[in-house]
Amino acid sequence: MRAFVVFQENLHDQAKFEAYRKVVMPTLAAFEGKIIVRGGQFTIIEGAWPFGRTVIIEFPSRAAAEAWYRSPAYQEILPLRLQSMTCNAIIVDGAD
Repeated sequence: MRAFVVFQENLHDQAKFEAYRKVVMPTLAAFEGKIIVRGGQFTIIEGAWPFGRTVIIEFPSRAAAEAWYRSPAYQEILPLRLQSMTCNAIIVDGAD
C-alpha cells in the first residue's frame, strides 16, 4: 500500500532551504519517493492552515517512507531543513 509523507512548512531561512533542496532529491530516488505536491498556491476551504507551504511525497509503501526518513543520507541533510523552517510532518497510508 502506498504511503505519503506530508510536510506543512513555514520557511525562515531561504539560503539553508536552497542548500537542502539541492541535495534532497537523490535521497528520495533511493526509496522510490516522488514529490507530488511542492509548495504551490492553495485555497483554505475549512478551518485554519497556519503554514505557507505544503509538500507531499509519495512512496510505494510505509516501509519505504520510514526507511527514507531514517536513512543516513536523509538524516545527514535533515538539519538543513530543520534550521530553515518550522515544520509539521507525518507519514500517512494511502487509500487503495
